[in-house]
Amino acid sequence: MSANVGMNRSARPSPALLFLLALIAGAIIAPLVAPFAADALDLANRRAAPSGMHWFGTDELGRDVLTRVLLGARVSLAIGLLSAFASAGLGVMIGSVAAFAGGWVDDLLMRLTDAMLSVPRLPLLMLAAAVVQPGVPTLILLVAFTGWMETARVVRADVQSLVTQDFVQAAHAMGATPVRVLLRHILPAIVPTASVATTLAIGRAILLESTMSFFGVGVQPPTASWGNMLYQAQSTMSSEPWLAIFPGLFIFITVLACNAVGDALGRRPSRALP
Repeated sequence: MSANVGMNRSARPSPALLFLLALIAGAIIAPLVAPFAADALDLANRRAAPSGMHWFGTDELGRDVLTRVLLGARVSLAIGLLSAFASAGLGVMIGSVAAFAGGWVDDLLMRLTDAMLSVPRLPLLMLAAAVVQPGVPTLILLVAFTGWMETARVVRADVQSLVTQDFVQAAHAMGATPVRVLLRHILPAIVPTASVATTLAIGRAILLESTMSFFGVGVQPPTASWGNMLYQAQSTMSSEPWLAIFPGLFIFITVLACNAVGDALGRRPSRALP
């Protein structure tokens, strides 16, 4: 009975995962549930403190901060999710090919990984963004192509331990091609590792977008994101702190939830190898 209770508890979704799912759902339907239109101005209530009408207050143009936080979630989460999946996919491909091929291919790909890791990511992103002045799609690509290295290293180590397993050797002995062994046997076995890396990458990407937008080289107004809301609020933090508190709080909780989900996935027992 106690075993069943333990299984039931482990099967329950974590509060962090529920929060992320609710946030994603809220971002998708944000235009429907937002209390005001995205560009609705209320000049009579400029810089108004949180109230029953404006739960998160209003900004310097009288725009509802709650509405902008909800719409900003669409941009920040889109950048976080899409760039994380893209960088994880690139990292899985590079790491698995390096480990599976070995030899000079492994050396070449790992030296490329080391070279990318030697360059500070945030200054590189800020320099690239300042040059190309990216929109959201370009920003997703920039974050993705500078964030695959950690995943590649972790996946490489995982694949190196798998290629010596009996099921991989048996597949080779039965005449399976290297590509089939990689796609059919190796990649499914590293799904847990890739899932953890992707979840953690989402939080890092959201934090990077927020930092870049805070410094004015990320998502540009009038498009709302949590980062550029902080950028616009930095001059009035002492007089209108709610303009910074609410987007900052959402960044903090979202990144914390991503890290908690990734940590929970990393602690789950690995499924038996085929």
